[in-house]
Amino acid sequence: MAACGLDFGTSNTTLGHLGPEGPTLLPLEGSHRTIPSAIFFELGREPMIGRAATAAYVEGRSGRLMRGLKSVLGTPLMDEATPVGRQRLRLRDVIARYLMEVKARAEAACGDSLDTVVHGRPVHFVDGDPEADRRAEETLREIARDVGFSTVSFQYEPIAAALDYERQVASEEIALVADIGGGTSDFSIVRLSPERRGRVDRAGDILANDGVRIGGTDFDRQLSLGTVMPLLGLGSPMRRGDLAVPNAYYHDLATWSAINRLYNAKTLREIDEVIRDCARPDLVRRLHAAVEGERGHALAGAVEGAKIAASERGDTELDLGLIERGLAARLDRGTLSDQTGDLARAVAARIGRCLAQAELAADQIDALFLTGGSTGLPHLRAALTAALPSARVVEGDIFGSVGLGLTIEAARRGV
Repeated sequence: MAACGLDFGTSNTTLGHLGPEGPTLLPLEGSHRTIPSAIFFELGREPMIGRAATAAYVEGRSGRLMRGLKSVLGTPLMDEATPVGRQRLRLRDVIARYLMEVKARAEAACGDSLDTVVHGRPVHFVDGDPEADRRAEETLREIARDVGFSTVSFQYEPIAAALDYERQVASEEIALVADIGGGTSDFSIVRLSPERRGRVDRAGDILANDGVRIGGTDFDRQLSLGTVMPLLGLGSPMRRGDLAVPNAYYHDLATWSAINRLYNAKTLREIDEVIRDCARPDLVRRLHAAVEGERGHALAGAVEGAKIAASERGDTELDLGLIERGLAARLDRGTLSDQTGDLARAVAARIGRCLAQAELAADQIDALFLTGGSTGLPHLRAALTAALPSARVVEGDIFGSVGLGLTIEAARRGV
């Protein structure tokens, strides 16, 4: 029996244990220690997870792909049932199936039974609603027990990242940890040092925690609504009256966790009626094609890929051939910044709230520790560093720091 640290993220998941050489992330998909938080249900077969799930969907195999499931924790969608083949599954049961397979793979990799877990959690699952936040944690606790963990505890994800960073700290410092993930952005201000590293009780070293329910998938959604969905009719007029095409379909199609809600005959009939009554049926037919062909996740994946490419290389083409041959959009860093700048500013504003909570000035922060995939967005990184101009910027393991820190926490708690 052994303990582990589990970072179940909106986009990716890791699981670590304390091996002979210290905290180690276990391989969960081939040699990969990070696995996408995705599950694919194919009729008559066991569900697939991770890269295999996405590949099966891209290949066009008949089934249901689900991603971004963590984002439904604390919302009414959690107990909503979704059609999966001939059955209907609650989303909490879908999460359980995913985590059960992650646990089984981790146990096979380490050769031990994992019965105790320190689960990562954002500072706020849900903004401004303590009761929904409590429900989200309790739901995740219940799921963890359902998949076989007998002892379940939690740690804030940015605190876990701080514990990983502390392993390289040579002297006492105050660090602000920014963990910008797929679903949330979380911040902690922590006092770190080699001497403090071995202490069991670190409550006095945690000076502030704050977070906001904005993450990489929100940047994807905003980019999709601004760049892709107008090509499918968003914002185009109806033929009669001063009305635009109904926008709810587009918002669902741009939101990872809501895409599957569109895949039904009723929605297709409604879109047919919009095509009949709109001024640009040529555009809305593309929406129909995306829904009828269940290409929503592929579309969202294309937007995500273009976001990453534009962040890394600048000008890029967003190929939309999966909707219509030859259809494409251009995306560059300027467009990326223009369309998601408000999100970047809202995320960076949380640094000010953390400083106020800790009663510190910006120049009293020694290091800004960055982790999470969305820290690669240039305009978001610029907004974060501008809030702490005198702090040393330290790069963490973008996808692994939280999982490693949760594993350190499991060992520190003696569980």
